[in-house]
Amino acid sequence: MDISQIEDTGTTTTTNAKGSIHCLTIIGQIEGHMILPPQNKATKYEHILPQLVAVEQDEAIDGLLVILNTAGGDVEAGLAISEMIASMKKPTVSLVLGGGHSIGVPLAVSADYSFIAPSAAMTLHPLRMNGLVIGVMQTFDYFNKIQERIVSFITSHSKIDTDAFNDLMLRTGEIANDVGSIIFGEKAVQCGLIDQVGGVSDALDKLYEIINQRKSTENPADKQGSPDSKTKKGDK
Repeated sequence: MDISQIEDTGTTTTTNAKGSIHCLTIIGQIEGHMILPPQNKATKYEHILPQLVAVEQDEAIDGLLVILNTAGGDVEAGLAISEMIASMKKPTVSLVLGGGHSIGVPLAVSADYSFIAPSAAMTLHPLRMNGLVIGVMQTFDYFNKIQERIVSFITSHSKIDTDAFNDLMLRTGEIANDVGSIIFGEKAVQCGLIDQVGGVSDALDKLYEIINQRKSTENPADKQGSPDSKTKKGDK
């Protein structure tokens, strides 16, 4: 284990007889184009995106484990990371520990298979925007388009349908002074948002299982980068 790698980037790569796994942590707030205050725990997307490219290109790495404990953050940065994970050919598994709130939801469902700890929580709510907002119809149309992008990504990479997700996202009376829902481990699985309740060992076992499945079905076309070589989340 490379301790310096953990200290510098919060990541680690481990290798055993089953394969080589890269563990990526997404914690605190997702930092976007604006730098957060130094006392904030933050995940910088400009650090994560190159790591994902490196993992995808490194033949020595068999799979990616994504550990989430995030309060959410910048929408476009979160979606960018989510799209990167979803488009990878390497097997991917996510695990929500503590919380996968707000833009953490698409990050959680972007992997091939997702887990959530029994005590972990996920907050589903409509889009929020900080700073100057011009009160014209075009602004609200823009908000709706971004919201549609988020909902479309989540529903296409999980088993929850659009109506059920919108119902949870727009529910009143559950969050004080706000609209939305907070769901915990088992409820997240029951509604189809997350695949399974579990912990680190469960996530690793599933990742090794997917790796073995990919290796057993691998053919020359896959090695040359066939676009059909990655199993789509909706086909699970």
